Parts: sequence; structure tokens; C-alpha cells
Amino acid sequence: MQLIGVQLDIAWEDREQNFLRVRELLEQNPPTQGSLVALPEMFASGFSMNVLKIAERADRATQRFLSDLAKRFACTFIGGMAIALDKERGANLAVVAMPDGRINTNYSKLHPFSPGKEKQHYKAGDRIVTFDWNEVLVAPLICYDLRFPEAFRRATRRGARVLVVIANWPSPRTEHWVTLLRARAIENQAYVLGVNRCGNDPYLPYSGRSLIVDYRGEVLADAGEREGIIAADVDLAAQAAYRKELPFLDDIRDDLVPSAW
Repeated sequence: MQLIGVQLDIAWEDREQNFLRVRELLEQNPPTQGSLVALPEMFASGFSMNVLKIAERADRATQRFLSDLAKRFACTFIGGMAIALDKERGANLAVVAMPDGRINTNYSKLHPFSPGKEKQHYKAGDRIVTFDWNEVLVAPLICYDLRFPEAFRRATRRGARVLVVIANWPSPRTEHWVTLLRARAIENQAYVLGVNRCGNDPYLPYSGRSLIVDYRGEVLADAGEREGIIAADVDLAAQAAYRKELPFLDDIRDDLVPSAW
């Protein structure tokens, strides 16, 4: 079982170009069958506030693209996309496509990035979501969610052993990204896959640094600052043994963990 991250220099608001580039990267380095593969937040458009321009249309092109990838490589895929809720606001989603092509899960970002005015354009989600990957529970989260450990704790309490964060996390706060991914892994004794974009959009630079972190907080793979693919094995038996040896999760005060999600 492998976790795989696809780090992409996203072409601004150009769905077809991004589809083409993702396919090229995967064809150059095909994932092992059965892997969990993640693409960045809003991978088909970039982190745009132009909801009506980038939102998924009636043809469901981005969902179909993820479904096609999942079937082509016999893997589970997670990718970010926007949908329109009305004429003014949308939802920032993580969509999960299973190896048979089914869309299994839609997770809506709990914490729109208010400093970047995302909250004005995208409605906040209201629940943690988990899905089954090879009999392992996985929770997808999105970018700014990483700053809110209570969301990760709730996912862990629901049984998640793998936490996936898809992002457009800018270069000025790269060290925050790296530190928080490791922190979420350590405090939840979970595997964490963080997949960021690289390159530039019209407003900000992005340093990439997609990471795979194990349940002890050790970095298993680091994508650096350029496009590419990272991969690492998941050892569930070792994770279970570590949790048993150091049963920190048994001491969680459930009365202090938000239950609304």
C-alpha cells in the first residue's frame, strides 16, 4: 500500500492544460495499483475566487477526469475542485474517486481562508468525512484546515489512520506548512499526506514541499519545489504497534473535542 502525491505547477484557470499535465506526470511515473493518489487543492484551476468561471459545469469534467484516472491506474484518487452553490458563492471540495470510477466522497473545506477573502466566495463545510481505502479509514482535509487541529482530532476519533491535506499553500509560510503537517501526524499518530502546488499564480509564489509523514512525525518523502511525484509505503502493522506501545490517543478528553463535525 502506497501514498502518492502529485505536485503540480497549476496553469491559472486552464482546466484542459492542467488535465494534460497531470496525465503526463502520471504516465511518466505510473502509480502502483491500489495506491492512494492525491492532487492539490483546486488542481484544475488554481486557487481562484472567480467561482462562476472555474466551477464544475454540467459536464462534470473534473469529476470524470478523476474517475478516468482512478480506473486507468486502478488507484483511489483525491483531487480538489470548486462547485457553484448559487450565483455568488461556491464550495471548495476534495473529491474522491475509487478504482472502479465511482465518486465515493465529497468533502467541503471546513475553514475557508478568510485572509484571502475565500470566505466571501466559498461557503464553509460542516462535517468531517472519512472513506475506506483498502480497509483503512482516510480523512481528506483542505489547506487552511491544517491550522485547526481539532478537525484532525475529530477525524482521528472517527477512526482515520491516514490524513490527507490538499493545498495551495504559498511560499511565505512554507515552514508553517512543514511544521503543521508533522504536528498533525505526531499528535494523531497517523500517516499524513500533504500535497501542495508549486510555481506561481497571478498573486503568489508556491514552494511545493509536498510531504508524506509517518505516525511518528518522520518525513518519508519530500517533493521539494518542482513538479513531480512522491510516494511512500504505509505500514499499518507498525502504526498499530506504535499506537499500542504509546497509547496517547486513549487519553484524549472527548469532552474537549468539538463534536459538531
